[in-house]
Amino acid sequence: MKQLGGGEQISEKGRGRKRALWGRGRGVALLWAGPCGSGAPAQKGALRWRSLETTAARRWWCFSEMKYIKPLISEIPWNYNWNYSAMSLLDRQSEGRQSGEQERYLQANNREFNSLFGYPNNSIKTSKYNALNFLPMNLFEQFQRLANAYFLILLFLQLIPQISSLAWYTTVIPLMVVLSITAVKDGVDDMKRHKNDNQVNNRSVLVLMNGRIVTDKWMNIQVGDIIKLENNQLVTADILLLSSSEPYSLTYIETAELDGETNLKVKQAISVTSDMEDNLKLLSAFDGEVRCESPNNRLDRFTGTLTYKGKNYILNHDRLIFRGCVIRNTDWCYGLVVFTGDVYDKNRQKVEISEKTEKVDFSYNRLADPKFSFYDKTLVEAVKRGDRWVHLFFVSLSLCHTVIPEEKVEGELVYQAQSPDEGALVTAARNFGFVFRSRTSETIMVVEMGEIRIYKLLAILDFNNVRKRMSVIVRTPENRVMLFCKGADTILCQLLHPSCRSLRDVTMEHLDDFASDGLRTLMVAYRELDNAFFQDWSRKHSEAFLSLEDRENKISIVYEEIEKDLMLLGATAIEDKLQDGVPETIITLSQAKIKIWVLTGDKQETAVNIAYACNIFDDEMDGMFIVEGEDNETVWQELRSAREKMKPQSLLESDPIDDYLTTKPRIPFKIPEEVPSGNYGLVINGYSLAHALEGNLELELLQTACMCKGVICCRMTPLQKAQVVELVKRYKKVVTLAIGDGANDVSMIKAAHIGVGISGQEGMQAMLNSDFAFSQFCYLQRLLLVHGRWSYNRMCKFLSYFFYKNFAFTLVHFWYAFYSGFSAQTVYDTWFITFYNLVYTSLPVLGVSLFDQDVNETWSLRFPELYEPGQHNLYFNKKEFVKCLVHGIYSSLVLFFIPMGTIHNSVRTDGKEISDYQSFSTIVQTSLLCVVTMQIALETTYWTMISHIFTWGSLGFYFCILFFLYSDGLCLMFPNVFQLLGVARNTLDWPQVWLSVVLSMVLCMLPVIGYHFLKPLFWPVRVDKVIDRIHHCMSHPLPPRIRTRLKHAGSRRSAYAFSHKQGFGALITSGKTLKAKFPKKNSFPFKK
Repeated sequence: MKQLGGGEQISEKGRGRKRALWGRGRGVALLWAGPCGSGAPAQKGALRWRSLETTAARRWWCFSEMKYIKPLISEIPWNYNWNYSAMSLLDRQSEGRQSGEQERYLQANNREFNSLFGYPNNSIKTSKYNALNFLPMNLFEQFQRLANAYFLILLFLQLIPQISSLAWYTTVIPLMVVLSITAVKDGVDDMKRHKNDNQVNNRSVLVLMNGRIVTDKWMNIQVGDIIKLENNQLVTADILLLSSSEPYSLTYIETAELDGETNLKVKQAISVTSDMEDNLKLLSAFDGEVRCESPNNRLDRFTGTLTYKGKNYILNHDRLIFRGCVIRNTDWCYGLVVFTGDVYDKNRQKVEISEKTEKVDFSYNRLADPKFSFYDKTLVEAVKRGDRWVHLFFVSLSLCHTVIPEEKVEGELVYQAQSPDEGALVTAARNFGFVFRSRTSETIMVVEMGEIRIYKLLAILDFNNVRKRMSVIVRTPENRVMLFCKGADTILCQLLHPSCRSLRDVTMEHLDDFASDGLRTLMVAYRELDNAFFQDWSRKHSEAFLSLEDRENKISIVYEEIEKDLMLLGATAIEDKLQDGVPETIITLSQAKIKIWVLTGDKQETAVNIAYACNIFDDEMDGMFIVEGEDNETVWQELRSAREKMKPQSLLESDPIDDYLTTKPRIPFKIPEEVPSGNYGLVINGYSLAHALEGNLELELLQTACMCKGVICCRMTPLQKAQVVELVKRYKKVVTLAIGDGANDVSMIKAAHIGVGISGQEGMQAMLNSDFAFSQFCYLQRLLLVHGRWSYNRMCKFLSYFFYKNFAFTLVHFWYAFYSGFSAQTVYDTWFITFYNLVYTSLPVLGVSLFDQDVNETWSLRFPELYEPGQHNLYFNKKEFVKCLVHGIYSSLVLFFIPMGTIHNSVRTDGKEISDYQSFSTIVQTSLLCVVTMQIALETTYWTMISHIFTWGSLGFYFCILFFLYSDGLCLMFPNVFQLLGVARNTLDWPQVWLSVVLSMVLCMLPVIGYHFLKPLFWPVRVDKVIDRIHHCMSHPLPPRIRTRLKHAGSRRSAYAFSHKQGFGALITSGKTLKAKFPKKNSFPFKK
């Protein structure tokens, strides 16, 4: 057994055969993907300041971000050879074809060899149809819908004259219209998919072929090819990084399309390939063989080995760059294609800024950003007059960080920051005249008010989630040893010297003010060290760092020994700038009883802070549960403990879910709503979620989560996001909506009932795969509370009216059958049957479906409670369906027997009888159309000119068609088709007929009018009371709303919660970030 860097182990005997296949993932009840980048609700990097004597408010932005860099450990070549032949590979591949690909084998620069395994090509295909299969496939899909299949069967039956009294065209015409409209829509959508596929597949990429770099298309790339990628270029396929233009073959990438995170991440090639650099001869001769896991959906883990020149090298996810990433700040890099094909984020008063506020003049600082604006002159005056404490504060900000400077264009200084907050702080110090200029593994150069000063870097005490702080130890040009520290105020205030007590209390008051605005705070402190003390501490640090047992704990103890008795310099507050209206939108949606879950790839602290900033969590909650177990048993216990606190009776044996699991484990069911004993929040990370989504644990998770006010799932893969959505859909009787802004949210958006994409800097994938798309998160409340609510009301009216008019239309035949000897003779004319649904009654209900509003958008947003009927499906359910049926039966009785009584034994004034079939049919169908038109008119609450045209125009159009179809000329030209010659003219000029029509209308409408009047009085629901309040407000207008900034009470949250990871300090002190390449040597994160 060999011990590898980072604690990894691999067995020589097993040669990795039993190694677990760790995966990688690619591409948010309201499910919201974590806010990253400018397209989502959070924009990181806004900053506010309060120094010891002055307070100023200003925001500045960090445009270039770096997420994290893990400690890089040199790869260890294995001492034994591992050779295999193509024959053995083929044997294993044939086994893999029978049971699915288990492991992948490939050889660089050998297409012939790699083609033996039948790996997929690099083209993508999201389209469904082509010119040949469109018609049959589309028709097959459409006839899988029950309604279309019903009408198709009905058509076949109507083609048999012996059993049908209706002409076949009465069904064919409406069916063809529906099928044609749907087919056109599907065809247009698929053409857009073809266009997108062609655009992606035909992108250009540089490929190494026969010792030359040639340009080829993405779709032609194969496993084993070596490709060259350049700065700002999309990664063509999953590649093993071989070399790059940066020192030590580092490559910076942006993974916004995969996990939604816009911060830069770093990848590093192994040394055996990095030495090839861009030498085409060496790259062409490279014949390394890769053995790795099969394609999967995990982003964070990858296992494999590279065999080259008889030695084996371990591969992990730090060596792999996934398709969809973007190369950043790297001139070029070469990669070996491993996986191809597509896969599925002074007076201590604040300065009030307005357009008339005068900006501070920064002309004294030649290196200041010209775009930077600042409005509080007191802080700048303190800097200019050389205030010692203010200078020391900014010196601390310019030294205590892990930022890497770049100057690719002369005069343009760019900071590569591990987190946007770090970048914002260093940029702020730069603008005030303390410019972090450059660094080596041993020095830091800072330009202080125009003077170049070089500090010797002695140690970096790196950040971690427990310490929540970082420190640097430097030797100043005056030969003083100084420690500068910044960290969470809740931690740092405990490490201050007792002499700072009064200053600490004042600063804490300032921090409370910042926290009330939802800002994340940091304290800044320093300590001057005795040289002898530092030398002794440095020796202890070296011993702890080299320790093989309990190294992390020993290092932490050594850090604590020196990070004490600190002198307070000041504090900073960083605002996680949300899009306008995000907190208000969250509050409004919560008032509408919409449950909000955040599914994000961000780290836990980031997600929790976003939840607080967005009012998903608040400090008045009764508790917050954090699930972080690493096995099924621990996760189960944590979930059960949370349920016990929220609702103890849910753990009793009588619990319906527990009873279901023991008695009917395979029958689908819906989890009922449970009311907890208070307001709680739930936080669970992706690793624990992987266990919670297994077996019966998923029900424990869902039952616990549904009782919480807000749920935060962090560090999730795109697949896990989709799994959570599917879990809610499967066991809850709810409609899910997923909203996201990156390609990592696509699977979640597709899984939800409704998918919403936000446009931003993370690509267009979320928008292209969504049902709705917009640019601001705050538009979600209009989508749901205005347009969504209107749509639900309109659809319910449409369905109620549709069933009613067809019940009334059809059941007349039932009563007529008693008089026709059940001969299947129809009451209506054949052409009336054809046009009834297609023409006569379609436009009025279309007008309601498009334009109807019970209240306008202002009242819809003012009273979110109006949304509740849709959540409980109050406007159309089984009860409402029965009402439609009863109403239809009653109307059919009236429509049949009133005309029957009117014409029974009746004669015209000239003595001719009118009690014939054709006259009766005309009276019934005229009465029917007038009744259903009045019914839709009663249901319409918002009349427009188009509504009037659709409603009354359809009725007028009926009479026009009636006289046309029964005209002399048409009947004489086509006597076999049009047989009711002159019936309309002879029937409708009789007054008794119109009396019959009016009487039918009155008798059918009276129950409806009475029900609408009495229901709010005797059986009111909550929405009826809200409507009454709205009517009262309309007659007694309320004063306009004053939009105020929401305050966040209480708790302070550290800026280090955002995008900061341990290990970057070791990378800096190792010298691997330098632009010039030096001979590699071992180095430690401190210098004596």
